[in-house]
Order: sequence, then structure tokens, then C-alpha cells
Amino acid sequence: MRKLFGTDGIRGTANLDPMTSEMAMQLGRAAAHIFMRRAGRHQIVIGKDTRISGYMLESALTSGICSMGVDVLLVGPMPTPAIAFLTRSLQADAGVVISASHNPYQDNGIKFFSNDGFKLPDEVEARIEELIVSDEISHLRPTADLVGKAYRIDDADGRYIEFTKRSLPRDLDFQGMKLVVDCANGAAYKVAPMVLRELGAKVEIIGNQPDGMNINAGCGAVHPGQLQEAVLRHRADLGIALDGDADRAIFVCEQGTIIDGDHVMAALGLDLHKQGLLARQTVVGTVMSNFGLELSLSKAGIKLVRTPVGDRYLLERMQAEGYNFGGEQSGHFIFLDHNTTGDGLISALQVLSLMKRTTQPLSELAKAMSAVPQILLNVKVKQKTDLESIPDIARAMRESEQRLNGCGRVVVRYSGTEPLLRIMVEGEKDSVINDVAEELARVVRAHIG
Repeated sequence: MRKLFGTDGIRGTANLDPMTSEMAMQLGRAAAHIFMRRAGRHQIVIGKDTRISGYMLESALTSGICSMGVDVLLVGPMPTPAIAFLTRSLQADAGVVISASHNPYQDNGIKFFSNDGFKLPDEVEARIEELIVSDEISHLRPTADLVGKAYRIDDADGRYIEFTKRSLPRDLDFQGMKLVVDCANGAAYKVAPMVLRELGAKVEIIGNQPDGMNINAGCGAVHPGQLQEAVLRHRADLGIALDGDADRAIFVCEQGTIIDGDHVMAALGLDLHKQGLLARQTVVGTVMSNFGLELSLSKAGIKLVRTPVGDRYLLERMQAEGYNFGGEQSGHFIFLDHNTTGDGLISALQVLSLMKRTTQPLSELAKAMSAVPQILLNVKVKQKTDLESIPDIARAMRESEQRLNGCGRVVVRYSGTEPLLRIMVEGEKDSVINDVAEELARVVRAHIG
């Protein structure tokens, strides 16, 4: 059982276990040992978001890595997807991101990328944990000129800006488009405006005054209300809200309405299919993707493959089966033809590209799918028992599916962090899905509630 790594690296309250300087130093030592797999000098890229605790953890990680004889390339505040790219661009052995993504500023996290820019597989994370718990590498202490050095990479911003722009056709620009971008006072506060302005857009920026404590605070993808107001006030063509580490994006159309990730996926998936660029005629979503997405894609001959919730699971399925586009309602979109992880800026560029090429606003493009009515119930449970092992619950789940008669879905899953069972029911009629959800919740409460 892994104790440190979750589904997206290590995360917690900064300066409390496990997000302490001491743990960061040990992580640096263990990771450096793991990634020394080639001849010559070794290098690891470290980037971070704008949290005040980033300085503390960056210093500790750097110290641990250098103590193993590995050099550190410091790039400062940069989006998570930028670190995935820079790890490859700088031909480093690995990349590290210090960020807790959309969490409040008092939290922080650490996650790693391998030299190919992908997140680490479970077995590598387990090996890092093993090295920290054991004394296996405590004796490894290079001295003299074998100790690692730390370097500041001054052109990291420019490298990433050019990289994101290369995801577009060379002759495409955004002249004549007015945008509002909310950078969440986070990692993209410098690069996001630069990318969009270099492409010709007129850009109004909010959430670009980080002070170490205001990341995600009432702004960004988690709190898009401020962006909605700004889009209407500036009469903008599009609003883009990034989260703290800019690996996801939420979009607001010209009418000030949030367009959720499923509608964005439908528009982008259909466009990729039309251009002949959708690998295996498949879009990858999660179990929470609305049934309406599946219906709209299937009409065009596109298959929707579903994974558990989390961009990690999307990416694993895409790599394993050769797909190139996937995403979540939350705004995580993965374009494997362009980057090895979710990238909020590249996602924004793809949406803007579609708008420019079709001369349609996002409000019209979002009509590519019609959402099916959906209800979500949370049931508190005493224990997370295998549901199929309880005959009454297993029977109730089967009967729920049968009542929808192929025109909806039932998804039952435990919360990963709370003692809750989440029941999601979709279908064509509100009255039916309400009845199905309530009956299923009643059976669950009777047995494990």
C-alpha cells in the first residue's frame, strides 16, 4: 500500500507531513537515484506554481537532488504541462512540479515526470517510496566536484510559448478576437497572456497578481464567476479560466455562460474527426461524462471510451490503446499529438482555432451535444464494501439499468477521499432518473449506510 503518492503525486498541507522540507529533501535524493540511468552528468528540471511554500520545497528538493550528484535546472513559476515539455526539450532525466493544482494556497504537492514527459507509473512511485523508508541510499554521498549544481534557466518561458504556438497551423492567428483570461494568480500568470497576444488576440487579464497566498482564491477554473462578469463587461468573444498549475481550462462563451468540458469535447472531437485527425475514431472520457456526449459522438461514427475519474486514468488508456484526444467535464483535456499531459493553454488554443476556422462562437459550437438530464446523490456509508458482494445492492443496480431501457446510465462509485458512495443516474426523463436514484440510495442506506 502506497503511503505518499496519490493519483496525482504527493499532496498535503505545506509544512505538515508529508509536505515538509525534510520529506522533500528525501524525495529529491530518492528521485535522483532512480533517474540516474544514463552515462554522464544528470539533470532534473524543477518548476513550481506561485504558492509561498514553493520556495521552501524548491530549496529542499534542490538540496536533496544535488546531494546525489545530480544537477538541477530551475525554471521558477511555470505551468505543469510546461515542465513536461521542458523535461524533454532540455533533455533532462526527469522533471518535478511543486504544485497543488486547484487547491488553496496552504496546500502544496510534488509530482514527477520521466524523461519522456509522462507521469511516473505506479511501480516507479512505489520504488521512490521504498527508497525513502529504507536506508538503502543513505551511504551514497558524492563529494568534491561530484556534488550537483543548480542552474537558473532564463529562456524557459520563451521555449514553452513557442511550443504551445506550434500546436496551431502556421498561418492561423487570432487577429480581431477579444479574450478575457483568468490566470488564477497561478503558474501561467506570465506565459498565458504572452502566448495569446503574440497570436494577435486582444487580451484582458485577471488573476495575474500572485502574492503567494491568492492562488485559486475566488478566481480561476475553480471560481469562474469573476470571469463570467468580465466577459460580459468587455464584450469578449471568449473567456478562459486556468487553474493554479494551468493543466486545465474552463471556458465562458460570449454570452457569459460556462461551457462544460463535455460540450467542449463534443465540439473538438467532431472537428478532429472531420479533419481526419482523430486516432481510431475514438474520444476518451470518464465514467462521469454525460450520456449526451456519447450520443452526439456516436451519430458521427465516433466511439466514446470511458475511464475512472482522473486525468491519470485518461492518459493511461490513451497510451495503451493509441488514442490521441480525451478529457473531463472539469476542463482537463489531453491532446497527445501536442503534449504528454493535460495542458490548459493548448486546450484554449484548440478551442480558439475551432472558433476562428468555423467563424462560430463557442455558444453555437457547444450545441454539438445536448446534455441528458443527470442526478447525483451522495450516500454516507459506514464501510466501503464490495457492492457486488451484497445481493440486494447488486440486484438494485441491475434493475436500475433495466429501468432506463438503454436510454441512460447508472454509475455507482465510492469517493476516493470521503466515506461516501456516489450515485449518478442519467436518462431522458427527470422523473425516471429521480426515482431510480432514490430507490438505489434507499437500498444502499439499508445495508451500508
